[in-house]
Amino acid sequence: MILRRQWLSSLAFFFFYHTHIASVLADDELDCHITVSPSVKFDLTSLGGEHTVSRRRDTPPTTMVDSVRLDLCSELSSQGGVNERDQCPSHTRVCLTKTNEKEDADDRIISVIPIVQTSTANPSYKALSSPKGLSVIMHGPSYTSGSVTQSFNLTLLCDPDASNSDPTFTSYDEAELRLEWRSPAGCSFGENNGGGGGSTGPGDGPVEESVGSGLGWFFLVLLLAFLAYFGLGAYYNYTTYGASGKDLIPHRDFWQEVPYMLSDVASHLCSSVRPRRSSSRGGYIAV
Repeated sequence: MILRRQWLSSLAFFFFYHTHIASVLADDELDCHITVSPSVKFDLTSLGGEHTVSRRRDTPPTTMVDSVRLDLCSELSSQGGVNERDQCPSHTRVCLTKTNEKEDADDRIISVIPIVQTSTANPSYKALSSPKGLSVIMHGPSYTSGSVTQSFNLTLLCDPDASNSDPTFTSYDEAELRLEWRSPAGCSFGENNGGGGGSTGPGDGPVEESVGSGLGWFFLVLLLAFLAYFGLGAYYNYTTYGASGKDLIPHRDFWQEVPYMLSDVASHLCSSVRPRRSSSRGGYIAV
């Protein structure tokens, strides 16, 4: 009985432990395969890993440096050699650090702001049409008590020629951080072209295919109508007049005249296009 209870408690602990680990791993990985619609998808795995972007603002006699660390597909790792108070807490995906620089003085970290954390990210995506790309919006906690919650707005632009590029710092208004990033990952793909990072924008492939398929359907219907006309006409001539051979052709006299009519049209067009010879007599008519 005691062994059975120990076995059940061990089994419960094992199940709880692995469930907890699985949930942690699931939270640690942000899905970088984004589906806006069945025909508009994005693959951001090429943008995974830690990236850093910064801007400098002159505030004489000092300079403010706003530095952003971000990882779109996972959580940021802690920085070695940096005091724990001078970096964002665990489970942060986008971190903003403000540093004050002054000549003949040590750099001073003014604030460390977790812009996006896993528990509050709640990402939303929107495909952009002009210019083509993807808008990514994530959310974070309040920086201080009573302040507004932080948010992250990334404009990912489709640029097939950009490789190994880093995002650019657009703005930060103490509540929303805006970055812009040109990358092939900003080019959408869908069910029809199947690959990621293509240069086609949302809907380009389906539109071309619909135009081609519509033209094919038109000619198919036209051919079927033509065959139905000859088939029904031949059946009518056979059952009504007992025709056979060439007499089965409906409106045979008309079809016999078609080659001559086409010849007349062609000769008329050629005569109208052919330049007329000008007379060298200056308009005089021979008597």
